[in-house]
Amino acid sequence: MKALIQRVTRAEVRVDDAVVSDIGPGLLVLLGVARDDPPEAAGRLADRVAGLRIFPTDDGRFDRSLLDVGGEALIVSQFTLLADASRGRRPSFTAAAPGDEAEAGYEAFCAALRDAGVRRVATGVFGAKMAVELVNDGPVTILLET
Repeated sequence: MKALIQRVTRAEVRVDDAVVSDIGPGLLVLLGVARDDPPEAAGRLADRVAGLRIFPTDDGRFDRSLLDVGGEALIVSQFTLLADASRGRRPSFTAAAPGDEAEAGYEAFCAALRDAGVRRVATGVFGAKMAVELVNDGPVTILLET
């Protein structure tokens, strides 16, 4: 499981030109579920995301988490994070979980993030063609893997 995390001042997801989810200050998480991810991977990764200290204190140090600042999270499924582009010019996506397995991992991650105490967890539409708009704050972008 991979999570590309971006600290944002706002983010939204559109499907067919309609906004389906949006958040204010917090984290946009692009989530890729790998084939054979163990069931506990979603909970471990959600705990890391919720507790990751990437929000600044008054003196500018990264020392506050999403939980500390009461921020929101927008989770968007992104199988392309599992791409292997080490050969040729067309990436392979064989490491990505098949649809049903990926959706279960995605839902488990979102539920675990809620259980961790994140104030609001918004989602994209699994499997849909989405347009994601964000304002990256910092910019701060971090890749986490299980």
